[in-house]
Amino acid sequence: MFFATTKGKTKYTDMDYSKMDEVFILYGKETKGLPECLLEKHLNTKTIRIPMLPTLRSLNLSNSVAIITYEILRQQKFENLQEESTYFDK
Repeated sequence: MFFATTKGKTKYTDMDYSKMDEVFILYGKETKGLPECLLEKHLNTKTIRIPMLPTLRSLNLSNSVAIITYEILRQQKFENLQEESTYFDK
């Protein structure tokens, strides 16, 4: 399990998700994020962050989920996903 937070020390792209059978990412509320006591406990081992400008407070939650999810899928070679469209193959 990883904790997505603007207070994290590790970029989400620096984690190796490729060999993990299951990946769980915990996100907090857009208004508050995750509890600080939880983050402090896992700050150097399980927190991940999306790099952004220092003037930004955070990204929209759905955008953050999409960014991190697609990095995990990319590292896992989009396993079980349709990579090519068959739309015009009729």
